[in-house]
Amino acid sequence: MSKVTLDIEDFKTLASEARLDILRAIDQRSMSLKDISKMTKLHETTVHEHITKLVRSGFVKKNEREGHKWVYYKLSWKGSSLLHPDNTKVVVMLTTTFVLLLGGIMSVLSLLNIINLFNGGVSDHPVETVPGGVPHDGFSAGGGWSLGAPVAFICLLLFCVFILYSIQMYRNNKPPRL
Repeated sequence: MSKVTLDIEDFKTLASEARLDILRAIDQRSMSLKDISKMTKLHETTVHEHITKLVRSGFVKKNEREGHKWVYYKLSWKGSSLLHPDNTKVVVMLTTTFVLLLGGIMSVLSLLNIINLFNGGVSDHPVETVPGGVPHDGFSAGGGWSLGAPVAFICLLLFCVFILYSIQMYRNNKPPRL
C-alpha cells in the first residue's frame, strides 16, 4: 500500500487550523476561492495565502482551465490520502473481490464445459464408450468427482461477502456531507 511521507515543511503547512479547515472543505468537491471563503468564514485574501501554501506542499491541486475566469482547487492524492488513509484498503478489497468474481465465472464456465468450445472442442479428458455405445469422459454426469462446482460456489460466495464488506468500508470512509 502507498503511504504518505511528510517532511518538516509539510508539518509546518499542516500546523495551521485554517489550512486544515480548507482541506476539509475541499474534501467535499472542487471549489473556488470564493466558495472556500464562504465555507471557512475566512477572508478571500487569507484563503488565497493558505491555499498557496497547500498547493506548494502538494496537498491541493490548482485547476485552471484556459478561457475560464475561475480557478478551482481540489485535494491531490497526497491530501486525500492524508484525510482518508483507508481508501487504499477499499481499493485492494475491491480488486480482490473482482478477482474472486472472475475465478467464479471461470469455474462455472469450466463446469458447464464451455471453455472446451474455445479450445476447438478438444477435451483433456479421455473419452470412453459405455455400454450402449454412448461416449463418456468419466468426469460428467456422476462419472467422477469435479472440482468446478465447489470452487465456483466458494468464489461467488466470497465475492458477495467481499463486495458487501468493501461497500461498508467505503461508506465508513466517505467524507460527511455538509
